[in-house]
Amino acid sequence: MGRFKITKKDTFIDMTPMSDVMVLLLTFFMLTSTFVKKEPIKVNTPGSVSEIKIPDRNILNILIDKSGKIFMSLDKKGDLMTTLDNMSEKYNLSFTKQEVHDFGEFSTFGIPIEQLKALLKLPADKREAYMSSIANKGIPCDSTNNQFKDWVLCAKQANPDLRIAIKADATTSYKVIKTVMTSLQDIKENRYNLITSLKKVKSLDQ
Repeated sequence: MGRFKITKKDTFIDMTPMSDVMVLLLTFFMLTSTFVKKEPIKVNTPGSVSEIKIPDRNILNILIDKSGKIFMSLDKKGDLMTTLDNMSEKYNLSFTKQEVHDFGEFSTFGIPIEQLKALLKLPADKREAYMSSIANKGIPCDSTNNQFKDWVLCAKQANPDLRIAIKADATTSYKVIKTVMTSLQDIKENRYNLITSLKKVKSLDQ
């Protein structure tokens, strides 16, 4: 008895629908993702078991490195520009529209306001290097010159809905942290978050 011959056919899979789905997913993640701002200094935060998530919007970040330098960042360009306008009025300084626009592009800033104009004159690729250099002392926060309080006040004036978050290095001196917290208390800002790294805790069964 003869065998039937099965005709072999090429299998064709239309990948068009899968490509469409991949493009849609990629577009969705790109539009909904929040990019982490680049910081001029590296901060190793202390460990904590708290899992409270800080919101992504309307945040005033206070960054403190291990040497005690203070930096700040706002998540909205408009808030940054308005804050600088408020500070320039308070300190009787003048900035051009271009300088205010350039300041709004800063991811993080931390410099005495008297040196800000000179910083803005530097090329964009050298500004961050200067702020992270040893020569820069960060935002002043002491009894004789507390520009830190003024920056916070002007930022809150620009956006009253701002929430304050403090991100300090694990080796930062307690004296510096206390000075920052005392300064916030002086301007009636008694609610703020401390940014930490999630620390694993061994269970009682282990």
